[in-house]
Amino acid sequence: MPASQPRSRARDRSNVLNRAEFLSLNQPLKGNQESRSSGRKQSGQAGAAGAQNSNPKERRQSQQLPEEDCMQLNPSFKGIAFNSLLAIDICMSKRLGVCANRASSWGGARSMINLLGITGHGIPWIAGTLICLVKSSTLAGQEVLMNLLLALLLDIMIVAGLQKLAKRKGPYDVTPGLLDYLTMDTYAFPAGHASRAAMLSKFFLNHLVLAIPLRILLVLWALCVGFSRVMIGRHHITDVLSGFVFGYLQFRLVELIWMSSNTCQMLISIW
Repeated sequence: MPASQPRSRARDRSNVLNRAEFLSLNQPLKGNQESRSSGRKQSGQAGAAGAQNSNPKERRQSQQLPEEDCMQLNPSFKGIAFNSLLAIDICMSKRLGVCANRASSWGGARSMINLLGITGHGIPWIAGTLICLVKSSTLAGQEVLMNLLLALLLDIMIVAGLQKLAKRKGPYDVTPGLLDYLTMDTYAFPAGHASRAAMLSKFFLNHLVLAIPLRILLVLWALCVGFSRVMIGRHHITDVLSGFVFGYLQFRLVELIWMSSNTCQMLISIW
């Protein structure tokens, strides 16, 4: 046995096929497999190209669907935060809608809450401002009343435009009243009553001399008018808060375009 092993090794060394230039001849199976695999890849690519050329709609869908799935399964942090805050807003607004209908927990107080909401409607305020303007005999009073009328008209137009853009509905399916249709306050965002109450309270606090108790009552009235709209199910909490913000911005806008006494007298003479 030991003598036969050196003989076999010697035969292997003397074999011509074991040289480096003939090694490829000793591995026919690997070459065949590689050729077969390359042929399969080429045929697979040709078949895929034919399928893509034959049906471009399916190709577009196959390219779009994974991206859509990734967007749905992996939303961004901003999207998650926004949806979470929106869900909390809707849930809290529904809980606070205690006067949304007669069957609610505070359904008996619905008429009183509606009466409180009427104090924030634009039509009564515009009518009252016009009556006071007719009866006013001082230049300072007419100047304040004309700018107040301008502020009320701007509030109605700005809120109506924002509501048409947002088209957000309230937490409950509550039909708007007649005064809501007259002031175009038919959608939820932003709350027109809240913006009007904030604007009026800030206007009176700046241009009327009021005692401290009256100032506190004026601020409390604005807050009650705003959140009464949540209690009857017409607006969300964020609608009311955004209404307060827009009301303050409207006041600042009126202060920037404040009409002088001469301008007010000219408009009154034309009217």
